Amino acid sequence: MKRTAKAHWSGTLKEGKGEISTQSTTLNKTQYSFKTRFEQGVGTNPEELIAAAHAGCFTMAVGAALTQGGFTPGDLETEATLDLDMAALSITGIHLELKGSVIAGVDEAKFRQIAEGAKTNCIISKALSVPMTLSVTYK
Repeated sequence: MKRTAKAHWSGTLKEGKGEISTQSTTLNKTQYSFKTRFEQGVGTNPEELIAAAHAGCFTMAVGAALTQGGFTPGDLETEATLDLDMAALSITGIHLELKGSVIAGVDEAKFRQIAEGAKTNCIISKALSVPMTLSVTYK
């Protein structure tokens, strides 16, 4: 299975602008720029998209782990906060804050154990440290 996204950029870093689109068309020429990434502006940015992907993947992984453990998940909500070191231009961490409703048969210790497993094993957690490849075409 493959999933795709496309980005287009035109212009300088500070004055330029770009668009991001996804295969599902949930993002369809969604605007991003220096302002949306490093200041305040309307649009998205790569770091916000990583945080959203991580929150979504992790929350689904918690639900899957609960189900596999024989429990029926209630409402699960995760906020992912990505830390960006502007001096080093580096992501220094992601904090996942999970809130879950009471699930019959799951005490707090078991819920925490399941959440820790999901944090380690969700696809996006794993992807944040995988090797990457690159192909380049210069016109």
